[in-house]
Order: sequence, then structure tokens, then C-alpha cells
Amino acid sequence: MFPVINNLATGRSSEAFREALKHIPGGVNSPVRAFEPVGGQPIFIQSGSGCHIKDIDGNEYIDYVCSWGPLILGHAEPRVTKEVKAAVERGTSFGAPTELETQLAKLIKGLMPSIEKVRMVNSGTEATMSAIRLARGFTGRDLVIKFEGCYHGHVDGLLIKAGSGATTLGVPTSAGVPQGYIDSTVILPFNDSDAVEGFCRERGKEVACIILEPVAGNMGVVPPKPGYLEKLREITRNYGIVLIFDEVMTGFRVSPGGAQELYGVKPDLTTLGKVIGGGLPVGAYGGSAEIMDHISPVGPVYQAGTLSGNPVAMSAGIATLEGLKDGNIYRQLEEKSQRLADGFEKSARDAGVKTYHTRVGSMLCTFFIDNIVYDYKTATSSDTERYARYFNNMLQGGVYLAPSQFEAAFISAAHSDSDIEITIEASRQAMKHL
Repeated sequence: MFPVINNLATGRSSEAFREALKHIPGGVNSPVRAFEPVGGQPIFIQSGSGCHIKDIDGNEYIDYVCSWGPLILGHAEPRVTKEVKAAVERGTSFGAPTELETQLAKLIKGLMPSIEKVRMVNSGTEATMSAIRLARGFTGRDLVIKFEGCYHGHVDGLLIKAGSGATTLGVPTSAGVPQGYIDSTVILPFNDSDAVEGFCRERGKEVACIILEPVAGNMGVVPPKPGYLEKLREITRNYGIVLIFDEVMTGFRVSPGGAQELYGVKPDLTTLGKVIGGGLPVGAYGGSAEIMDHISPVGPVYQAGTLSGNPVAMSAGIATLEGLKDGNIYRQLEEKSQRLADGFEKSARDAGVKTYHTRVGSMLCTFFIDNIVYDYKTATSSDTERYARYFNNMLQGGVYLAPSQFEAAFISAAHSDSDIEITIEASRQAMKHL
């Protein structure tokens, strides 16, 4: 039966938010959690199991945020929690090498052949920051090319026309970013290889790296146009530019080997996070041994971290990647994701609501727009007020989507056929009320 929640009980969440505001800027530790783009106040989560979460007021939801992507196996997955508990009992941190770091590194290398060596860090932001420093150190060049709407964490030089929360809140850059960083970052439109080629004809020999999300996931889900990634690979080889794929979101999610396997394009460096931590804070960057051996203590490019390779996080990552070795998981994720995407599209069409739907693997997005979405400009033309109404309608129906138009919905292995059907019915009801 369709679980309609006509009036969500939110008293405890409201009280918790008021208390948080006294002690935490904005009451949240990451801006998009504040619910500002969708109105109202955030709900405070108490627990999660499988694909379901429960808030502190006792409301239950089918979760399509999945901690913004890491929980591909679902909340409190038994294999992951078992390994995490065992790791904690052995000690939470040593600041010294453990075999777990090597074990996870080998798993990553086995799934992504472009990575010959990998360095563990603590977040996706740290991974992209370090990869860019490495590219600059390797090439001896300063310029970085990034693309409008691609988000690579809150690195100073990359918070320029960034996606994610920066797009949601209408802030194309950030205060506190020095002009020098802006001057060394070139912003080009996503999915426009001609713009890249044109710039490189003039200044290609000054460019250290091109960094991009091979599937943009922070201006909504925006796939690459056919041939786009291949053309970037050709251009970067011609000019001696390091090609960095930011697969923090897509890595091990859109396919076992990430977007680079899905599209058959091999980058020089890859940044990772989310799935490789199984829900714990972790990041990594890796690539050819030739480039990676420029990192200290082997080479002159310095990067370090007290908690890098934390044994608890490594244990969660190992358990997650081992769990993904089941050959049926990605087939099932693909089938469920397609069924959900089709259901979302039909619910909008039947209600006469203009939408455009995108999906790559188990990442999907509904734009409230009457045209194709292929870059930052087209994505940000979406009707965010209508998305906010849709989000709140879905929340009332027991479905938790991202509280922002410009984020992805994620499906986990824990989502059942019944969960998908309930969600489609919730969308049908939500669209009718638009």
C-alpha cells in the first residue's frame, strides 16, 4: 500500500535544528543538508537499515540519497558493519602502516587498470587537491582547466562555477578564494570539446591538467556526449596535459571500474572517494607509476595526512568492494535504476509536467525543464521551485530525495522491487499535485 504521510511529525527535528543553529554555522556541517533550496528545515536522521532511514520523530523513508552515494550496498550492510566493528576493537588509528591499506589498494587497482599506484587520503576534496598539485609538479606547469558545473570539493582553485551546493545556493564561487587561484584556473563549458581544443591551440603548453567529472553529478546528472571523453583524451595527449577523472562519485558506482570502464577512456590520474569508504570518511588518488612516483617520500611533491589509510575506513572500503564482486549486483542495479527512471518519466508525462530525465548506472536525475540537459547552462535552467514542491511531496509520501535539484538520486543494492514500485507510485501522486 502507498505510504502517504499527510502530516510529517517534525517537532523533534525542528527542536534539534534550533539547538544546532546555536553551535554550528547554519546548523549543518555541509551546506546542502540545510534544506534551504527546498524550503523548511532539515530532518534529523536517527538510523538506517538497507534502503530505509528513520528520523528522530519516528518517520521512515525510502532513501535515495544513500549518504550522497557511498552506500551502494545499503545502510548498515552486515558485511561492512562486521568488519568495521572488528577494526574498531583492534584500534581506531595508529599513524603507521597496516596491511589493510595495501589490501584496499590492490582491490582498487584490480578494478581500475589505469591505476598502477594509489595514495589514500581522507576525503574527495583532499584527493582532487592532491592530484592537481601532483599534475603541476609532474608537468612543471600552472594552469588547470575545469568545467562549469563540475564540483571537485571545496579546493580554493576549483570553487569557480562549481556545482553541488555552490550551484544550489546560487554561489558560483566562494569568498576567501585568492585572485591568484582564479587566475590559474580556466573555466570551459562541459561537453564542448571544441572550446578545449581552441584554448589549447593558444596556451596548451601552459596547462598542467584537465580535471572533470566524466559523468557530471553535481549539476544534476549530466552524461558526457558521445565522443567527448575520447576527444579530451586525444587533446591532452597532444599537448602533454595530465587528464584527471574525478570519479569520487562515479567510481565503482556506474560500473565495477567506474566511468572510465563504462566509456572506455583511460585517464592519467583518477580521484576516488565515497564507495571506497563504505560510508566512512575516505578518499584516494592514483594513476600511472610514472606520475605517482613524484609524490613524497619518493618524489618532490609533498602530501601527507595523519589519518590517511585509517584502518577502520580501510576495513569498510574493503568489505564494500569485496561485496561488489557479486556479478549480479551491477546487473540488478541497472535493471532497478532503469525501472525507476522509466517510472519517474511516466509519472511526469501522465501528469502533464514538463521534465527531462537523465541516468547513468545507478545515478539518476529529474530536471523540471522542457529541453535537453547537456551542460551547466541547460541544467541550471531547471525550475528549482517546482523541484522543491516535488521534493516535499515525495517526502510526505515517505521518499527521501536529495534536498537540491542539482544532486543525483542513488540506488543501492538494498532497494527491492517493492521499494521501487512504492517510489514510482509516490512520484505519480507527487506529480499530480504539481
